[in-house]
Amino acid sequence: MAICEVCGNDYEMAFEVNTQNVVHVFDSFECAIHRLAPSCEHCRVRIVGKGVEVNGHWYCSGHCARAEGQAGIVDKIGSPTTA
Repeated sequence: MAICEVCGNDYEMAFEVNTQNVVHVFDSFECAIHRLAPSCEHCRVRIVGKGVEVNGHWYCSGHCARAEGQAGIVDKIGSPTTA
């Protein structure tokens, strides 16, 4: 069994997330989100969806970015992808 790095639960169905060459162990998506998801710089909610980035700052929505006085919101949805 593996121990969740957030809550300490020793769980037989724990899973690993490898990000930026670091392996994390969690027992639930809730713990993974708590540890890995960024927080909106305006309202502090965890950004679980796409969010928006402006000049290296992350927000849960364009509304929060504008509330912080940001302009030039980057919409990642229209980014080109490779098949």
